[in-house]
Amino acid sequence: MLKVSEKEFWFVVGSQGLYGQDVLDVVKSDAEKIIENLNASGSLPYKIIFKEVATTAEVITQIMKEANFEDKVAGVITWMHTFSPAKNWIRGTKLLQKPLLHLATQFGENIPWSTIDMDYMNTNQSAHGDREYGFINARLQKHNKIVVGYWKDEKVQSQIVDWMDVAVAYGESFNIKVARFGDNMRNVAVTDGDKVEAQIKFGWTVDYFGIGDNDPAFFEDHVKEQIRIEIALRKFMERGGYTAFTSNFEDLWGMKQLPGMAVQRLNAEGYGFAGEGDWKTAAIDRLIKIMAHNKLTGFMEDYTYDLRAGHEEILGSHMLEVDPTLASTKPRVEVHPLGIGDREDPARLIFDGSDGHGVVISMSDFGTEYKLLINSVDGSKPEVEAPHLPVARQLWVPEPGFHEGIHSWIENGGGHHTVISMNVKEQQVVDLAKMFDVEYVEIKK
Repeated sequence: MLKVSEKEFWFVVGSQGLYGQDVLDVVKSDAEKIIENLNASGSLPYKIIFKEVATTAEVITQIMKEANFEDKVAGVITWMHTFSPAKNWIRGTKLLQKPLLHLATQFGENIPWSTIDMDYMNTNQSAHGDREYGFINARLQKHNKIVVGYWKDEKVQSQIVDWMDVAVAYGESFNIKVARFGDNMRNVAVTDGDKVEAQIKFGWTVDYFGIGDNDPAFFEDHVKEQIRIEIALRKFMERGGYTAFTSNFEDLWGMKQLPGMAVQRLNAEGYGFAGEGDWKTAAIDRLIKIMAHNKLTGFMEDYTYDLRAGHEEILGSHMLEVDPTLASTKPRVEVHPLGIGDREDPARLIFDGSDGHGVVISMSDFGTEYKLLINSVDGSKPEVEAPHLPVARQLWVPEPGFHEGIHSWIENGGGHHTVISMNVKEQQVVDLAKMFDVEYVEIKK
């Protein structure tokens, strides 16, 4: 799998000098204990680093500047142990270019009624500090993540884990390079788009190459041909630093087969992909794969419906390149004719998809804005054989129901190329959209 570099998250605690040094010492000690416990929990995919008890605008601003320029820092987590005057946070928060999580928690789980006094109240006033800090983030339209609850709770830790994965994916988005082998499929609308705006908004670099730019000597055997294409593609992308790619069956100059199994095996390593020159979906595929740790996630296309009353569902597939990370059955290598492209029969991996709750994602380019469509779905593997269908297959039912889900998707301009994941949560995709400040539509119950 294509791995991202080691990342860490900085933990900054808000307070002020009003309460004296003894209180600040407690604030620091409590913060260090929280971080030590979270890191030792074994549930976090990335390490949290204690940075500072921040009491002045100058300190906060310097921390945020450093976070921006430290490549290993994927985001900043803030906690208001006491009241922290929000004007101190304005400059630093405006400068911060990394994802921000406001952890609305408290060191102690309960109110110690038998001993509570004003010293305790002054030291443990997260409820007070959260409102002040939250107000300034809202006024600055920071679109930061807010996690509320006791820091030891499994649900709270799970939300932190989910956000970490999104934050790392957001940062890696600016490293995504998509290689386009050939141009878009002719006359198709949704695969086209503004590549300059995509680089400004999401950081994606999208480069064009003629298919002949990647053309070493061929083997004769159908399966060996796919292995040759796979090796050539991998070497090409490693040489250029590309982590996603797209091909077009209308542009096959010098090739004996359309890439099939070659693409699928590269998908299994973590490369993003989409067909017919769809560079947007290829980049999103790579992005969601990072969030999903390359599990149960891949390029997909709505193909056909089952419209029987009470059995309505969508059959998703593609002519060759269904991602094997979605497989619930052992993939089989098969060679079958392909009715398009006018080339020899390509080898491909055939398997059944997986059961589970998931999300289907599409990016629409409307010329003046991007819109991210997020549809909650219930995925399932087919229960019947399809002996004449020479491709992998995945079934799903969209929320809030088959008819309503499809109607909302079409009404909002969702494309036929998507990324489906049964290892990413809807809220994570919403958090990602907020990080990019891009319009999004949730279609769910």
